[in-house]
Amino acid sequence: MSENPTAGLDDTVHQRHRLGVLTIAAETKRVEFSYLKSALELTAGNLSRHITVLEQAGLVEVEKGYEGKRPKTWLHITEAGRAALAAEMAALRALLNRHDNL
Repeated sequence: MSENPTAGLDDTVHQRHRLGVLTIAAETKRVEFSYLKSALELTAGNLSRHITVLEQAGLVEVEKGYEGKRPKTWLHITEAGRAALAAEMAALRALLNRHDNL
C-alpha cells in the first residue's frame, strides 16, 4: 500500500487560515492586510500571528508603507510560498482521488 496522502500535508500551510492567506495571495500581485482580515473573518491580532508564521517560513513577504497618509501593510507570496501551496494542493488532490476510488 502506498503512503497515505496526508503525509504530504504541511502543518504550516495546512492550517485553514494560513491556507486562506496563501491562496488569496497567490491570486494577486500583493494583498492588503485589511482585505485578508475581512475575507478570512479574523481579528487583526490573529491574522498578524498567522502572517508571522508564514513570513518566518519564507512563504510570504510583508511590505509596510503608506497609501496617502494612512499606514498600510501588504503581503505577497514568495516562490517558496507558491511551491508550498502547490505541494499542499497536490496532497489534497491525492487524498481526494484516493477516496474517490474507494
